[in-house]
Amino acid sequence: MRTVSLNEETKNELLGNLLGRNPGSYSEYEATVNEIITNIRNNGDSALFDYTKKFDKCDITADNILVTRAEIDEAYKKLAPKFVEVMKKSAENIRVFHEKQKRNSWIDTKEDGSILGQRILPIEISGVYVPGGKAAYPSSVLMNVVPAKVAGVERIVMCTPPGKDGSVNPGTLVAADIAGVTEVYKVGGAQAIAAMAFGTESVPKVDKITGPGNIFVALAKKACFGHVSIDSIAGPSEILVLADETANPRYVAADLLSQAEHDEMASAILVTTSADLAEKVSSEIDEFLKTLSRSDIIKKSLDNYGYIFVADNMEDAIDAANAVASEHLEIITKNPFEVMTKIKNAGAIFLGEYSSEPLGDYYAGPNHILPTNRTARFFSPLNVDDFMKKTSIIAYSREGLEKVHKDIELFAKEEGLTAHANSISVRFD
Repeated sequence: MRTVSLNEETKNELLGNLLGRNPGSYSEYEATVNEIITNIRNNGDSALFDYTKKFDKCDITADNILVTRAEIDEAYKKLAPKFVEVMKKSAENIRVFHEKQKRNSWIDTKEDGSILGQRILPIEISGVYVPGGKAAYPSSVLMNVVPAKVAGVERIVMCTPPGKDGSVNPGTLVAADIAGVTEVYKVGGAQAIAAMAFGTESVPKVDKITGPGNIFVALAKKACFGHVSIDSIAGPSEILVLADETANPRYVAADLLSQAEHDEMASAILVTTSADLAEKVSSEIDEFLKTLSRSDIIKKSLDNYGYIFVADNMEDAIDAANAVASEHLEIITKNPFEVMTKIKNAGAIFLGEYSSEPLGDYYAGPNHILPTNRTARFFSPLNVDDFMKKTSIIAYSREGLEKVHKDIELFAKEEGLTAHANSISVRFD
């Protein structure tokens, strides 16, 4: 990995380089995605089945697009029982964590009889997209579906691309069953997003779409936003490790590589106050690359977006971490909890040398669907609130309105909206 001194110039170069990975930067694919969406809107199932034949080399019809209970039962047989048990434990951890996020409706009554409140209800139908093939991640199924179940969503629809033989990844199906998915459809890509956003004869229209995917899926979610709610426009995975001289270089190197192996666009960054640690981490990375199975992908990732920054002091290091606003932030310092209090921007924070990032990916309970590309400055991890909608409640008595009606009328008249003012004043003529 390249090692550079941290200063204002190198920090700005880093931020510019990272922002180049934003899905919004790939406008050359937008025309293709928009064409797919329009075709699905106009032609429904017919277009959906044609795209599945074209892209997935699979004959899908209205008769076999929906995954059957028999297919799910068969999927269980293809997985090691121990793995199934681990998925169940992970799902329970995720459920327990997200249960703490639930909020209740509330009503506030005043002495004059006026009532204000907020009604909180789950959305009616949620859609989740799950990539297929080698990019199938059962952990993401759990992370997308369990919060929706906790929120009380009654119908959860999943779309995932089929193999050439019409089968679906068994890990995906088992995770979907454990998490509580209502139905699974064999369709992938931008066409799946369009199908869930607008509905076809076979695939129902949903209220919200969550889940990761390739650039075409990301751009389709972006294009359909407004017709349907989405979680985010997710970019490539990223990790930033903030460390001082007390950190174990072998642990730091391993954690950086855990994200670099996702794909060539993934980002792995170390910001440290120790030049000695920087040198040792670089050496450890070279050793790990000799044995890791995805070393070719990791090397390209590190060449593109791998950095080791040596800062003059911890304040500068923290400033850089806040500027990057990384999806995953590990703090491996003498007092990580103290450093954490100064962090303003991060998707998820991992404290101490035994809180490695994969702990959050698979098992701990907090959601691993996190903001990327510096959006942790204003976005949050996927959570129960994402599957809830809030409605304001207003009920004034005559006594309550009489005390304030002149204020409201004045406000309306100042905005030139006399009908608004009249709607209030007519009650006291």
